[in-house]
Amino acid sequence: MEKQIIDIFNIIKGNFAVTTVDGETLYEIIRKNIEDQHETTLDFARISIVTTAFLNAAIGQLYRIYKSEDIKPYLRLTNVDDEDLILFQKVTSRAKQYYAQKKD
Repeated sequence: MEKQIIDIFNIIKGNFAVTTVDGETLYEIIRKNIEDQHETTLDFARISIVTTAFLNAAIGQLYRIYKSEDIKPYLRLTNVDDEDLILFQKVTSRAKQYYAQKKD
C-alpha cells in the first residue's frame, strides 16, 4: 500500500487550521487517497489552532460517502495535541451519527 504524509502546515500555508476552505482542500486529498487505497498520515506539527469547522470540512464529510471501516485503514494522525484529539473524536462521532441518519 502506498503511503503519503501530508504536512498540514504546507497545505493550509500557516499554523491555523480553522477555515472550511482549507478543510475542503485537505478533504479532496484524503478522498482521492482513499479511492486509490493509499494510506494518508495527516501531520499536524506546527499547527497551533484546530477548529471543528476545519475538521468537519476535512474529515467529517468523509462519512457522507464512506463507512468507518472504509476510512480507518487509510487515515492516520500524527503530532496532534491531546485537546485536539478530543475535537477529532467529537467530529467523527457526530459525522457518523449525522450521515447514518441521512441514509435512513
